[in-house]
Amino acid sequence: MQEFSHFIDGQTVTDPNGKTMETSAPHTGETIARIVLGDSKIVDQAIQSNLDALEQWRSMNPLERGRILSTLGRNLRANIAELSQMEMDQSGKTPSQIPAELEAAAQYFEYYGGLATIQAGEVVETGPGFHSFSKRVPFGVVAVITPWNLPLNQCARAIAPALAMGNVVTCKPSEYTSGTALELGRIAIESGLPKGVLNVVLGTGAECGSALVAHPDVRKICFTGSVRAGKEIGKVAAERIIPLTLELGGKSANIIFSDADLDQAIPASLSAFALNAGQVCTAGTRLLVQRDIKDKVVELMVDAASKAKVGSGPDAAVGAITTPDQLQRVHDYFEIAKQDGAKLELGGEPLNSEVGRYAPVTIYSDVTEDMRIAQEEVFGPVLAIMTFEDEAEAIRIANGTNYGLAAGIWTNDLGRAHRVADGLEAGYISVNHYTPSIFLPFGGFKQSGYGREKGIEALHHYCQTKSVNIKI
Repeated sequence: MQEFSHFIDGQTVTDPNGKTMETSAPHTGETIARIVLGDSKIVDQAIQSNLDALEQWRSMNPLERGRILSTLGRNLRANIAELSQMEMDQSGKTPSQIPAELEAAAQYFEYYGGLATIQAGEVVETGPGFHSFSKRVPFGVVAVITPWNLPLNQCARAIAPALAMGNVVTCKPSEYTSGTALELGRIAIESGLPKGVLNVVLGTGAECGSALVAHPDVRKICFTGSVRAGKEIGKVAAERIIPLTLELGGKSANIIFSDADLDQAIPASLSAFALNAGQVCTAGTRLLVQRDIKDKVVELMVDAASKAKVGSGPDAAVGAITTPDQLQRVHDYFEIAKQDGAKLELGGEPLNSEVGRYAPVTIYSDVTEDMRIAQEEVFGPVLAIMTFEDEAEAIRIANGTNYGLAAGIWTNDLGRAHRVADGLEAGYISVNHYTPSIFLPFGGFKQSGYGREKGIEALHHYCQTKSVNIKI
């Protein structure tokens, strides 16, 4: 059994408080790791290490910072086999899913390594006798708190732009999936990152995460996780008057119009809700189908989903549910959907698996807007199929939740694609595909959060603008 402890100032640190927890492999249920659980004292140690490294890192030539980050990206790729196995063991992912996910993690560091020199401000004409300009400067210490569903990918997504702008970072990954964040810290040192620029602390959100958010030297927080936890962090940040990037839940609408190419739409829509066993904030778990093709789409979706193998082997399309509590939550929604009157088309019952935490790919049709499976994030491979008559109704239904993270549109009418995209209250919209891009800003509307990650815009969320007005 492996033991994971904090990574601070370039080395593994054993926590003197002695608190630990054990985690089990989602694919087998076997205990695989003991996690050291930190508290405010270990957070203090990590932040002090950050502060000691801050001046060296933020004053470094941006070209050199960029080279280090780009090297880190390449070294992550060189270690992708070991990182993949660790993530599959800890999170329950399938062999077919993990390579693209970790490749994107490497790309974040390469991408932002290339952008490290663009933190320029602008010269502003303010009249004769003055030289006036603005510049972008880092916040200082940034706290990054990530969930268990995309462990290394989401660490990289936040850490790379924060470091590119000259900040230093303490990251707290989920206690269930800590391994690859610790490996990221180790590989970063091997890639030339100065000690203390990136630290990793382990522990629960209630103890370690809360201490990190409340620490007086943390100047910016980036959090990915539940709406409930996001609200609690928001309260603390409001009291401290520090900025947040919040990427919270989603109940994304994936809209299929009658002119769509179903040969492309069906398999992509299956992946949109079943990838990572549905444990993705952007998952297209509400399939909105134009009424005249509803029966055909239901038939095709059920046929495709029934062939999606659930398991851990190389041919598995749907992996395990990462935590025991999350598996129970998915099971609870089977009963909720039944009570609400949704029509079960596939799945809907716990799997009789003696090993591992698996949920069946599940499809409900005849779902109405007031049903809980149409409004609440299940975070499992569960699809709610709803129907609409025209563009206006599709937009209304799509916008009819408290969330607004992502959406998909399937149509061969370019004008319709633009009209519907303009009407949707969602931060990231895909047309005739359902895949993310690291080059475009990503974030939510409404209770899906605020602030943006990915793309050049993410850099602006990790710096503050300083204006200088010189009389000459």
